[in-house]
Amino acid sequence: MPRLDLIHHAVKTALLKEGWTITDDPYILKYRRTTLYADLGVERAISVQRHNQKLVIEIKSFVGVSKIQDLKEALGQLDIYSYILEEIEPDRKLYLAVSTTTYQNIFQLDIAQLILKKRYLPLIIVDLETEEITQWIN
Repeated sequence: MPRLDLIHHAVKTALLKEGWTITDDPYILKYRRTTLYADLGVERAISVQRHNQKLVIEIKSFVGVSKIQDLKEALGQLDIYSYILEEIEPDRKLYLAVSTTTYQNIFQLDIAQLILKKRYLPLIIVDLETEEITQWIN
């Protein structure tokens, strides 16, 4: 099983504060003979429709030597997870959770802005001090 990301606890707490239920920690992505682990599976009841909104959350700190390398690795990982989710549980939506600092330092770079413009990349931005979600980006 993979190691927890540095901001795992803060993201989990922020989701709980917003009324999400943690269903899986980690969320297991199993496709045929391959098993991968996303950080969290979460659900929240939608009262009007009596359905549950279901998400898979991948949490990243981006603390490697290269911001671009961290971004490339995260995007590749998210691609793989999204392909598997389409096959095994297409009603779950995949999000990348990052800190406000990571969002400001990495996702404001020109290259990251281009990626966000060209590619569907839902983000959850979390303030690590307050352990609260500051922004959802769809």
